[in-house]
Amino acid sequence: GAEFSEKHRQEGKLILQDRAVDEFGPVHLGGIGNVLAKAIEKRTGYETRVVILGHVQRGGSPTAFDRILGTRFGIKAVDLVHAGDFGKMVSLQGNKIVAVPLSEATARIKTVDEELYGIAEAFFG
Repeated sequence: GAEFSEKHRQEGKLILQDRAVDEFGPVHLGGIGNVLAKAIEKRTGYETRVVILGHVQRGGSPTAFDRILGTRFGIKAVDLVHAGDFGKMVSLQGNKIVAVPLSEATARIKTVDEELYGIAEAFFG
C-alpha cells in the first residue's frame, strides 16, 4: 500500500501529461488526472486536488533564447520535410540543431541529470 509522511501529504506533487503517441497514432487520455486523483484519495485517504495548467503556466513566458531556439528548430524541421527526410526529430546537441532518427530518440528511457534536477529544485522548488 501507499504510505505518505506528513511532508509528502503537504507537499506531494504528481505531474502527468494526458496525451501520448504510439505506433497507432495520437491518443488523448483526457481526464486521467481526475481518475488518478480519485484512486490516490481512495488508497491513501488524503484529499487530492487536480490542477489543469494552460500553456503559459506550464512553460512561462518565452525568453529571446526560447524564441530563437524555436525558430531554429522550425527551420531544421522544414528543411527535413523539404528534403523528404522523414522519421526524424530535431534536437539541440551542444549549440547545434541536428536531426535524430525517431527510433534512436525513443530507444531508451532518458532521465534528468540528478545534479541539474537539484539546481532546478533550488531555484523553483
